[in-house]
Amino acid sequence: MSRDRTQKTYLCERWRAPAAGIIEAAATIFLLLIAVRFYNAGATAKALVAGGGSLGLLIAPWIVQKVEGACMPVARAASILAFIGAASFLMMALIPALPVFVITCVIALTTSSAAIPLMTQVYQDNYSDRQRGNLFSRTMMIRIGTTALFSYLAGRALSGHDTWYRWLPLVFAGASGFAGLCLAQCPSHALTASGGTHPFHAFRYLRQDRIFRQTIISWIFLGFATLMMAPLRVEYLANPRYGVQVHGELLTAGMIALLTGVIPNSARLVLNPVWGWLFDKMNFFVLRITLNCGFVLGIISFFMTGSLIGLVVGAIFFGVSNAGADVAWSLWVT
Repeated sequence: MSRDRTQKTYLCERWRAPAAGIIEAAATIFLLLIAVRFYNAGATAKALVAGGGSLGLLIAPWIVQKVEGACMPVARAASILAFIGAASFLMMALIPALPVFVITCVIALTTSSAAIPLMTQVYQDNYSDRQRGNLFSRTMMIRIGTTALFSYLAGRALSGHDTWYRWLPLVFAGASGFAGLCLAQCPSHALTASGGTHPFHAFRYLRQDRIFRQTIISWIFLGFATLMMAPLRVEYLANPRYGVQVHGELLTAGMIALLTGVIPNSARLVLNPVWGWLFDKMNFFVLRITLNCGFVLGIISFFMTGSLIGLVVGAIFFGVSNAGADVAWSLWVT
């Protein structure tokens, strides 16, 4: 493994990390907040916005198969997906209508999450086994810090300024475009031919590998819970029908951003290097079980206590668990 490739990849990833942090804030907080507070969107529209990232994960095998068939370097393919996301955000900003907002949300979030397995291949090719968790967690710290800072600043800016919602997609477009430029500079290879042309050819491993099959089944049940909880936290706090109040008043955009972005991402920032170190040293399945327990405690505290303290504690548990999930998902699962 070339030291030059490792250093260039690490440099590109450090530059890309702030842009990725802004896109993460968009995906986990602000796009759904715009749908609820600015467009007063219905259930179907909110479900589509919330499900865009999950759609990207579902079509990722098809994307990987197409990239493999085109013999395209994986980082270049990821950069194309980022540019498509940037164009979607730009259209969202230029045409402030709910149907356009929903469609462009789905496209932008789908392209963002569909690139995850492509980047996993970049890390596998360019980072050694002994350094992979450590180097990934360092760039993830920059990303998490940016997510927390952007969530705080954007939340404060939006509080009491509802018309400012329409300008956020321009920021997201710039971030996605810059991420695409960084990815285009990242060294990578084309994927090795897998021996099949069907987009779901890799699913044969579910039949052949018992441990992998059991792990994926467990992950499906976990995913139903954790992936649904992320958008539900914003809906739970932003929608007046659920009556979440502080001092007798509905939560402001700044308070929602604090509970869903700033606090959990601050916890992620502190714990991320610890999980990166544990990934290189610890049995993966023990690590995953530990993370699952954290998610369970976060869900119980956030949604069932009915108090501000419970919301804060739940946000912290979400952040701590997500810090480990970032490493586990990006370096092992995909």
